[in-house]
Amino acid sequence: MKKFSNKGAPKRNAKSWNREYAKPEHLKLSNNPAEDFLKALRYLERHHGREYLNPLALAVDIGCGNGRHLVHLANYFAMRGVGYDISKEAIDQALETSKDLPITYEVRTIAGTFPEIKNDSVSIVIDMMSSHVLKSAERSVLRSEILRMLKPGGWLIFKSFLADEDINTRRLLRDHPADEEGAYIHPGFGVYEYVWTEDAILDFYLPDFSIEKIEKSHKHIIRNRAGKRRTVTVYMRKL
Repeated sequence: MKKFSNKGAPKRNAKSWNREYAKPEHLKLSNNPAEDFLKALRYLERHHGREYLNPLALAVDIGCGNGRHLVHLANYFAMRGVGYDISKEAIDQALETSKDLPITYEVRTIAGTFPEIKNDSVSIVIDMMSSHVLKSAERSVLRSEILRMLKPGGWLIFKSFLADEDINTRRLLRDHPADEEGAYIHPGFGVYEYVWTEDAILDFYLPDFSIEKIEKSHKHIIRNRAGKRRTVTVYMRKL
């Protein structure tokens, strides 16, 4: 398999993401996997052993950034991986840390379809802080594609912003509304962001997925003032 492709890479938002990965201002970038991702892997091992974490398993990372989660899966479980990201700068960084690993990357938007991924072929799909940049119709297409590519019983590891009881989100939706309900234009980064409620997640993914676990971050209230935005992490399986 080829290691890299930039076929069809869109210009929308790509420049801002390239700048961010080259010189981070809004993101805290790291080559280490996120702790929430490691917790999800520990959950899978504890409940299912290596059934979904083995050299025959394929993981797809929707919005892979610098590839850190796929690299971890390849290094620790010898898994194969495919990563997509709109930023060529991010993919360039991913290639540097993925040498000799069974991972392929493509520079492209995560909107649209993924015809190169076969039906029922993927053990784990990773969507961590990625699909919230898609609009409603695009999120629906992505959901259908995730459902198509996952094996029966395969896992979606999902993380996004959580609107429930979050002061920052309330302020952003009020002061910087986008053209869809529950979305705003980030004032510093200039990108569209949709914020989920727990009910919206359940409505969107049920009944085709079973929700195995939901973890919400704290409300981040410090001295009666809002801190960072809340997030929600969900482990779900294709039925």
